[in-house]
Amino acid sequence: MPGSIASMEAVEPQSLKKLSLKSLKRSLDFFTPLHSHFPPPDSLSKKIRLSHKMNLEYGGIEPTTLKAQPGKEDHVNPSSAQSNTLALPAPEDAQKKGAHNALVAGPVAQPRLNDFGPTKSSSIISAPGSTDRFSTSAIMERVSSNKRPFGGVKALAFDPSNTWFCSGSADRTIKIWDVANGQLKLTLTGHIEQVRGLAVSQRHTYMFSAGDDKMVKCWDLEQNKVIRSYHEHLIGVYSLALHPTLDIFFTGGRDSVCRAWDIRTKTQIFALSGHENTVCSVFTRPTDPQVVTGSHDSTIKFWDLRHRGKTMTTLTHHKKSVRALALHPKQNMLASASADNIKKVSLPKGEFMHNMLSQQKTIINAMAVNEDGVLATAGDNGSMWFWDWKSGHNFQQAQTIVQPGSLDSEAGIYALSYDVTGTRLVTCEADKTIKMWKEDDTATPETHPLNFKPPKYIRRF
Repeated sequence: MPGSIASMEAVEPQSLKKLSLKSLKRSLDFFTPLHSHFPPPDSLSKKIRLSHKMNLEYGGIEPTTLKAQPGKEDHVNPSSAQSNTLALPAPEDAQKKGAHNALVAGPVAQPRLNDFGPTKSSSIISAPGSTDRFSTSAIMERVSSNKRPFGGVKALAFDPSNTWFCSGSADRTIKIWDVANGQLKLTLTGHIEQVRGLAVSQRHTYMFSAGDDKMVKCWDLEQNKVIRSYHEHLIGVYSLALHPTLDIFFTGGRDSVCRAWDIRTKTQIFALSGHENTVCSVFTRPTDPQVVTGSHDSTIKFWDLRHRGKTMTTLTHHKKSVRALALHPKQNMLASASADNIKKVSLPKGEFMHNMLSQQKTIINAMAVNEDGVLATAGDNGSMWFWDWKSGHNFQQAQTIVQPGSLDSEAGIYALSYDVTGTRLVTCEADKTIKMWKEDDTATPETHPLNFKPPKYIRRF
C-alpha cells in the first residue's frame, strides 16, 4: 500500500483588493525597487531639452545689430532720443523667476532727431509725396510666450483720464496697462471664451466687457470684480458701446440683434432687430441717430430710441460686410469701412458724401479718427493707412511687423484706438502684441511736402 498522502495546508482566503495590491507591490519591486524616490536630475538631458526649445522658438531668426552711421555719433542727444521711445521693462519678480508670461523688453532703437524726416524704418512705407506724420515710438508687449492655441488681442478701450487702457484677447483675459510706461497693472479673469468688446464708462467707475461666451459683464474698477452680468444674447457678442448721456449701453452679436441694456437693473430695454447677419460694429451719440450699427449683411442702420428702437434709416452703399465705424469728434459725419471701400456719410440723415480716394484692398477690422482729421484704418493683412478726413487722401501707409517667433500670417490688426488726446494710436494685433504709434512733432510742410491735387468732383465718384 502506498504511503499516505500528506495533508494539504489550509489557505487563508484573501480579498480581491488585497491580492491586487500585493501584485502591484511585486511589480513595482521588480521594475523600480526605489519607486518611492525620484531619480536624480540629468543635467545633460536638461541641457539638450533647453537647446531644442530655443532652436524651435528662435532658430530661424537672424541676429541683427544696430550700427551707427559714421560721422553722426556726435549729433545724438541721449535725453531727447530717450524721450521718443517707450520701452517696456520686465517686472522685477519676473526677471528673478524667468517667467515666460511676464513682460519682455524688446530691443528699442534710439532714433536721431535728424532722422525724423522721411521714415527709414521697415515698418513704415511712405506713399510718394506724402506727409509722414506718424512714426513708431512704442514697441510691443508679449502677451504669451508659449505657443498656445489662442488668437491675438481683439478689443481695446481707453480710460477717460488717459492714465491706463484695457485690452481683451483670445486667452479669455482682460489686461489693464499703464499708458505712460506700458507696464501691466492688472489682469482680470472671468470670461470662458475670447473677449471681443470693451468699454470704460465716463460717468461711473465701471468697465464693460463682452465675448464669444454670450456673456456681458460689468466690472467695478474699485473692487476689480464683476458686479453685474447681462444674459439675453443667444450666441457670441462682437461689439459693445456705452451711451454718452444715459445709463444704458448696447451690444451686438452673431444673433443679428443689437440689444439695449439698463446698467443698474440688468434688464434688456430694446432688442433692435432688422439685420440679417452679425452686428459687428456699434457706436452711440447723444443726438439722433443715437445708435448706429454696422453688420455683415453690408448695411448700416440708424435707430430711433424715442420710438421704441425703430429703424430711422438703412444705408446700402457697401457691397461687403461693414466691420468698422468711426464718428468724427467735432463734425456730424460718419465713416464706414468695408472690404470694397471707405465711405463718408453725413448725420443725421445719412446722406452719402464721397468715398476715400484709394482702396486698401483688405478686410478692414477697425478704424479711428482724431480731432485733427487723421483717419487711421487697420486691415487683416497688417496694413495701417492714414487718411486726410476732409479730402479722403491717403498720405501714409504702414505695415506692422510680427514679433520674433510668429508667422507672417499673424500680421493682422484686430482693433485700434486713439488716446484721449488724439496724439497716440494703439493697435491690437494677431501676434499677441500691442503697439503704440506716436505723431512726429518735427514734421513740417517744408520738410514733408504734400503733392496732392483733389479731384474736380470730389462729392460724386
